[in-house]
Formats: sequence, structure tokens, C-alpha cells
Amino acid sequence: PVKEKKLMDVKLGELPSWILMRDFTPKGIAGAFQRGYYRYYNKYINVKKGSVAGVTMVLAAYVLFSYCLSYKELKHERLRKYH
Repeated sequence: PVKEKKLMDVKLGELPSWILMRDFTPKGIAGAFQRGYYRYYNKYINVKKGSVAGVTMVLAAYVLFSYCLSYKELKHERLRKYH
């Protein structure tokens, strides 16, 4: 069945039906975030020979997110003339 497939295994024609079968309740969304967190933690943080890759990705996401939040103010600052 399409519902049990992962996103990478879904064909393009099956994508709309796959999306409609997802659980968009608050409990389903929280479960998706929890699965994503555990997947990230076990892949990058909870390893025998770790590196700075996991922490670097979190910092890069934070920098990108904060830039997106402050883009409006930065845009106005860029267009000002200082003279």
C-alpha cells in the first residue's frame, strides 16, 4: 500500500494520495517531529566516532532561521544611504 511507503519510495503519480493519507492532527505532527529528532540524534549525535557535523547542522539551521526572521529589517538597512 502507498500509505506504508517512505517518501523516497513514492512515485510521482502516487504523491497526492500519499500526502492525503498522512496524519495531520496535532498528535500526528508531534509524532513526526519526534521521529525526525530521534533519527537525527541517532545518526549524528549518538555515535561511537562522532564529529562536529551534527552540531554544525543545528547551528547552520539556526543562522538561516534567524536570518529569515530579520530579513525585513536587513533589507531596509541595505537600501539606506549614509551621507
